[in-house]
Amino acid sequence: MTFEGVVAQAERLAAAPYAGPPEDLPAPLAALTYDGYRSIVFKPAESLHLGPRFSAQLFHRGFLQRKRVALFVQPRSGPPRPVAYETRLFDLGRKLEGQSFPPELGFAGFRLHYAFEDTPKWRPPGFQEEFLVFLGASYFRLRAAGQEYGLSARGLAIGTGLPSGEEFPDFTAHWLCEPQEQARSLTVLSLLDSPSVAGAYRFEIAPGEPARITVTASLHPRKAIERLGLAPLTSMFLIGQNGPGARNAQPFDDFRPQVHDSDGLVVRTPEDRLWRPLVNGRPAPQVSAFAAHPLTGFGLMQRERTFAAYLDVEARHEARPGLWVEPVQPARPEMVAAGASPQADGPFGAGAVQLFEIPSREEYMDNVVAAFVPAAPVEAGRPLRLAYRLTTVGAEPVPVLPGDLARVVSTRVGSAERLRPTEPPSPQRRLYAIDFEGPGLPKDHDASITAVVSASAGTLIEPVAAPVPQTGGWRIYVEWRPPAPMPPGDVVLRAHLAKGDERISETWDAVA
Repeated sequence: MTFEGVVAQAERLAAAPYAGPPEDLPAPLAALTYDGYRSIVFKPAESLHLGPRFSAQLFHRGFLQRKRVALFVQPRSGPPRPVAYETRLFDLGRKLEGQSFPPELGFAGFRLHYAFEDTPKWRPPGFQEEFLVFLGASYFRLRAAGQEYGLSARGLAIGTGLPSGEEFPDFTAHWLCEPQEQARSLTVLSLLDSPSVAGAYRFEIAPGEPARITVTASLHPRKAIERLGLAPLTSMFLIGQNGPGARNAQPFDDFRPQVHDSDGLVVRTPEDRLWRPLVNGRPAPQVSAFAAHPLTGFGLMQRERTFAAYLDVEARHEARPGLWVEPVQPARPEMVAAGASPQADGPFGAGAVQLFEIPSREEYMDNVVAAFVPAAPVEAGRPLRLAYRLTTVGAEPVPVLPGDLARVVSTRVGSAERLRPTEPPSPQRRLYAIDFEGPGLPKDHDASITAVVSASAGTLIEPVAAPVPQTGGWRIYVEWRPPAPMPPGDVVLRAHLAKGDERISETWDAVA
């Protein structure tokens, strides 16, 4: 099986009515609880060995994982080999002890393991660490060596944030391609299907620090798609440096200061790099759009990297990765957006990065989605081709976010009535303190650095840029006075540091 072979399958699927993957489950598996499903464990001794450095383990169907995914191993030569289900591959746990299921049950997904060079000595010889999971719809989760799983990537997002509801495409088949001897990368071919689109994907996977996946996709729409999200990322944000962050949001009663897998969105164009802190606690879901002409990259980041910020020994939020999406030119000249110019609009064409934030008080719920949405309409029968690279991000600065622009490292908000406070504090005076750090910031505290600020509504009073000797960074202090009456939606505030006419920091873009 080759990528072109999967493309041919996607073309045939798109030309036929949508059928969907099988969801029928034996009654004992359909009745499983969350704990019962988690007790089903794949036996490591039965791992699929993909060369000397890689192996795969499989996920059982049951509970919410109802859909069957076809799995194949593609040897270096010859036809693909189907991976057959056998009950003996799993320890089924106490609930299902003694039961067996037919071969046609199949699997729900798989996870990949890799033999890292710096494996701790206390690990057994030949130990391989898990680093990538494909499980559920078109979701997959990637982590670098030593990181914890956090946010997810997806093959596609369709209709995210629309009143008509979201459609979740499925990966219905995967081909795990056996790598060359001693290879440090591995290819997975995947077939995607949904009521609106069929697609072929090639994932070229390179574990390490950072871990990278180069994604090539060929999409074949069955019908017009109103909102198509490319290279979507999905994460969780409950509370951050300033609580949920939304106006009038209810506080959380939690011993942990912060709870999130990502704390902000980065959008990069040739002219600027923008940082949007994430928000929870709005009365309703909201979509924000950031135009990108052309898009250089975007990602959901986890910039807060200290244990003291979370105090969660088990979750280890400080060790969860960010993911950076970098468009690259497709292998063939077709562009995502109809009529788009590669020179003018970049590999993804014209469009915007859209951020969808859902109010949530549940830690297990992913309530943040970021994706690139093309400006051109997606038409039935017109194929789309795209390619991009995913890179895990840990502590910044990192090479994947190039340039000398300083980055936003914290946003804190409080009453501006510090000298003569009223009781209760006036909501008409809010002080923002925005911290920047980075190698491009001047070390001379007498440097002529200015704060450039703007607000979509209300007034920003007396912005000041000041050095922070304790960190070596710089801080913007600015007071925001809301308009009367307040507009129904978000008020967007922006700020960056400048030295003369030169921008020296990314743009802080936050909602009030």
